[in-house]
Amino acid sequence: MSVQGCAAPEQTVALPAGVDLSTQAVIQGVVTGTGTAYARLLDGSGEFTGEVVVSDEGIFRFFAAPGDWTVRIIAGGGVTKDINVQARLGEVSQLQVAV
Repeated sequence: MSVQGCAAPEQTVALPAGVDLSTQAVIQGVVTGTGTAYARLLDGSGEFTGEVVVSDEGIFRFFAAPGDWTVRIIAGGGVTKDINVQARLGEVSQLQVAV
C-alpha cells in the first residue's frame, strides 16, 4: 500500500514496471508552482472520468482510451488550469504544467 493510503502505485516520472505501451495510452505530467494539487481527467465532452492527487514531486498519471481529453489541474487558492491533450495508443502524452 502506498503512503497515500490506496493500492495505486507511487507516482513517479518512470512508468510502473509491467506497463505495456503497445496496449495503453498514457497521459502524465509534472505540475510546478503549487503545493497540494489534484489532476482531474475529463473526456472529450467535458464529463468527469477520474481524479488523482498530484504527488509531492508534482507528478500525475492517467491510463486513458485513445482520443481527446482535458486534464484539469486544481490547486490551492482557487487555481484551476485546463490542458487539452490527445492520448494515442502506444504513446505517453507528457505535460508540463506551471500554476
